[in-house]
Amino acid sequence: MKLNLTKSFLAILFATSFLYSGFAQSDTPIEGTRAIEFPDIPGYVTLKCDLHMHTVFSDGSVWPDIRVQEAVRDGLDAIAITDHIEYQPKKNDIPHTDRNRGYELALESAKETGLLVINSTEITRSMPTGHFNAIFVKDVNKLDQKDVVEVFREAKQQGAFVFWNHPHWTAQKPDGVAALTQMHKDLLAEGLFAGIEVYNHTTYSDEALEIASEHKLTIMGNSDMHNLIDWGYNVPEGGHRPVTLVFATEKSVAAMQNALEERRTAVWFENTLVGDSQYLTPMVEQSLEVTRAGKGPVPSVLIHNHSDADYILENLSEFRLHNQAKVFILKAHESTTIQVKTVETLDSFELRFSVLNAFSTPDTHPEIKLVVE
Repeated sequence: MKLNLTKSFLAILFATSFLYSGFAQSDTPIEGTRAIEFPDIPGYVTLKCDLHMHTVFSDGSVWPDIRVQEAVRDGLDAIAITDHIEYQPKKNDIPHTDRNRGYELALESAKETGLLVINSTEITRSMPTGHFNAIFVKDVNKLDQKDVVEVFREAKQQGAFVFWNHPHWTAQKPDGVAALTQMHKDLLAEGLFAGIEVYNHTTYSDEALEIASEHKLTIMGNSDMHNLIDWGYNVPEGGHRPVTLVFATEKSVAAMQNALEERRTAVWFENTLVGDSQYLTPMVEQSLEVTRAGKGPVPSVLIHNHSDADYILENLSEFRLHNQAKVFILKAHESTTIQVKTVETLDSFELRFSVLNAFSTPDTHPEIKLVVE
């Protein structure tokens, strides 16, 4: 059994070396690559972040530099290496007395890339606590304590941002329904965590979104990846990892933490966006470039979508469309022509749409306005 495990580990190392050999790191994604793209919004830059992932320094299968290379290929702005504190299945093969080591290796690897690497860890407990990530920590070693409440207090003392991981995980919640226990209520009352994952790896929770709204928690969505991102999300075939979109005043660690504390986030997974409409609405609007292609009572309007999302729109305008049904799709990085029945020739007019693959609550969609000149 030990020999087989060794062979498997060597096979993974070989695969990662093969996949990333010759990879040139760059701060600027190259056009036509797999880089995730969403626009900035007025007043803020949109940071694409994956804040939950693992390496061989806990139960992951890759070295920290691979996490950096994957992130740069995906056009991310920030990552957090969140190896487990309590769960260390590889400690006999990769002994490390310093729990900050994975972060240090990733930080060194990212030095010339522009990628922000956040010192972080996963607090790994059974219910009624469950798993939490503490990010922006200063020393992970000090969080290795028996009393779980003291672990949270130490994280707070270090100025960390703490969020609840996969509260709908069926291994700890067999019914898949995220719900606060008395322990969680006590932690909230003491201000010991401030965020919650509504999406983790491949699963989503409406209940987590509702908990976030009720208790004013920052919503998060992350990969929780243990193996290669390409394998987990079929990236070569057009898939993508989930990301937390952070709306920060600038690209810096301090500005990013401030944005998380102020709840300026959205989540993108599969072809779905989740977040407060005050951020989703301008982001979708900034994604779209509108050009009028004619006059008359049925003018053509060209809409180019500069984002990575295929926006599913429902027409809420006072005008009906001539060449589209009420619901249609603006494909990512493509132009779509719609013909609008304005009935009379207008110098300018406004179009309103509901974005059906974006959610502000489990039952509401953000609305956008496009002015056609």
